[in-house]
Amino acid sequence: MHALQTYPRKLALLGTILLTHIAFAEGTRTWEQSKFDDLTKGTATGVAIRSVGGLELAPAFKALYTAPSTYIWSIASDDAGTIYAATGAPARVYRITPDGQASTIFEPTELQVQALVVDKGVVYAGTAPDGKVYKIERKSSGKGDNSKTSSPDRSKGQVDPNWTSSVYFDPATKYIWDLAFDGSGNLFVATGDRGEIYKVTPKGDHAVFFKSDESHIRVLALDSKGNLLAGSDGSGLIYRISPAGEGFVLYSAPKKEITALAVDSMGNIYASAVGEKRPGLNPAPNFGQPGAVTPSPSAGMGVPTGGAGVGATGPLIAPMMAFPAPGLGATGGSEIYRLAPDGSPRRLWTSREDIVYALAFDNQGHLLAGTGNRGHIFAIRNDDDFSDLLKAGSSQVTAFAKAPGGGLYASGSNLGKIFVLGPGPQSEGTYESDIFDAKIFSRWGRAEFRGAGNVDLFARSGNVDNPDRNWSPWKKIDSPDGTTGIPPARFVQWKAVLHSGSPAPRVESVTLNYLSKNVAPDVDDVGVQVGVRYQPLPRPAVPITDLSGSITPGPGQPHFEPPVPTTHDRDSIGVKWVAHDDNDDQLIYSLYYRGDGETRWLLLKDDLTDKFYSFDASLLPDGGYTFKVLASDAPSHSPGEELTAEKESPRVEIDTTPPQIENLSASVDGDKIHVAFRGADGFSPIKRAEFSVDAGDWQYVEPVGQISDSKTENYDFRVAVPSEAGSGPSTSGKTKKTEATSVEHVVVVRVYDRFENMSSAKTVIRGK
Repeated sequence: MHALQTYPRKLALLGTILLTHIAFAEGTRTWEQSKFDDLTKGTATGVAIRSVGGLELAPAFKALYTAPSTYIWSIASDDAGTIYAATGAPARVYRITPDGQASTIFEPTELQVQALVVDKGVVYAGTAPDGKVYKIERKSSGKGDNSKTSSPDRSKGQVDPNWTSSVYFDPATKYIWDLAFDGSGNLFVATGDRGEIYKVTPKGDHAVFFKSDESHIRVLALDSKGNLLAGSDGSGLIYRISPAGEGFVLYSAPKKEITALAVDSMGNIYASAVGEKRPGLNPAPNFGQPGAVTPSPSAGMGVPTGGAGVGATGPLIAPMMAFPAPGLGATGGSEIYRLAPDGSPRRLWTSREDIVYALAFDNQGHLLAGTGNRGHIFAIRNDDDFSDLLKAGSSQVTAFAKAPGGGLYASGSNLGKIFVLGPGPQSEGTYESDIFDAKIFSRWGRAEFRGAGNVDLFARSGNVDNPDRNWSPWKKIDSPDGTTGIPPARFVQWKAVLHSGSPAPRVESVTLNYLSKNVAPDVDDVGVQVGVRYQPLPRPAVPITDLSGSITPGPGQPHFEPPVPTTHDRDSIGVKWVAHDDNDDQLIYSLYYRGDGETRWLLLKDDLTDKFYSFDASLLPDGGYTFKVLASDAPSHSPGEELTAEKESPRVEIDTTPPQIENLSASVDGDKIHVAFRGADGFSPIKRAEFSVDAGDWQYVEPVGQISDSKTENYDFRVAVPSEAGSGPSTSGKTKKTEATSVEHVVVVRVYDRFENMSSAKTVIRGK
């Protein structure tokens, strides 16, 4: 490899130092990829992604055969490495040689061949619906194996005439889900919809071996002591059944359906489960609550609702409908459990996206899980320690079988394919990272690599988010200092090519350094409010960083800005603005103002870090003003390299001085009180006036011209003399007039300008 691999420890240390510094800097930034969640966004070809982070070569993997059938439910292999595949849509059993030559050896009248086992060259296949077990064997011709001389037309589904089939066992049940042989040649048949397991002896005798209170027994396996293990659908139960047929529930899984079982050499039992248990439906009182199933109106076949791929009357098996595998429609993802030899359970793995259909062990004893609906195969080492090994060319990986030389066969559905996995690693694997958007035109510096083995690192850049649209070509990073040498651009991508060798190639992390072109900040809006005071936001004693160690989000990332606390204060003026910087630089602000008719901006406050400022209104005389905010990214750049931006507010009028009341007079005129006064304001029009006589309710009064639209308004009006409390009714106009002139009255007026500034005045009418 290039010189980067020679100094992994030194580069790792340097990367740690740089990250520690960069977390609090505003210039050079880094894009690092090492975590599983980040790496799964890229494209891996022959490369496995570790859950603990990093990349390594995946096992060798190639497609061996593509079947005419859409679904492959089960596969088995014989000692010669020949594969037998149980399929649906159409329902057939295929025989595939290790070199990929295939023939059809069985085609039933039923819609699916769901389960399959091979014993001493004889194939046993279980069908659905109205399930039967068929015995499929080669015709005895006395001339040895003549299968190679026959050439059935696979495209037309012609059955190989060298093979014959017959009904071996008819349990008169709807479904046959799995088949297993014990060491004595007894065949166990897992069925639904009565949840029974049948035992068929080598002589053909048969009987119910175990009856559960579940609707379906989904999978079978045998432990080292000859006990039969069974997984159910409904309550997600794992049974251990002795050779005498005595059942014991080893584990009740949190999920509703057990989809696969596997037993290692140490006696540990591994089980996968899917689907959420839904209480109250299809009850199983002894073991827990099963899932819900809604019968389908079509052909009497059940369609699952949010549970596994089985219903009250069977699975969804119409060939042209959605994938009908066990686990169909399961919600909540899937889980894998390990049951120790003493029976103690432990959850090893969980996924919200992937549904586990099959479990097996590779030649190193690692547990493999075949999943859908992304067609991935995972290797599970221990608790939360797993690798996303590869993605098959099918939507679901449904079964495993042993292959010659320590490898494994794997089957896929949608499309129906047979793959060969392992036993060794790929000779070469490629990983292309996700596309990184720096948000801004950027210069790309060094690439920091941490790993081992023979790994080539490449990078490319472009200014559109699609690399196929005229990006720069891949450039190998082979300089001693890790310089990428790619053109400045907004987008970037890296690629690692892993070559087999010793030590095994490994990529632990790749970090790209970049410097975004500085762009001026933007001030988006400036607002002014009279009568508002902003409260300072509390400052944390220690900067709060995110999980990556950065004080602020990366360029273009959303920021959270808490609302600014405000209080009403008529003697204050508040200015608030919205600003951002595409480089995510730290900004400082200066606030200026300018009055009507003035040409010079006057500084009100500088070195502001908040995006608001309030001040006493008395600092500014009444009048019209415009405010301006100037933003600078100086704190994030060397002196002389800062950029600024500014924005003016809309014109606002400030009036904090109340109007004046002039020439207030009041006198008694007959049985009325005659009031006259003038309201005047130095800046804004008079808005309204009110009066009160003898502490009565305030009453609105119009100006002489009726329309209140001038800085000076005259008021002249008459109001009835209020009657004195406790006096009797007057009997004549003369008496009323006498009372009005003999009683003292207090007249109060108040005037508001357009800015709600108010002044009041009073006058007293003296009685005679």
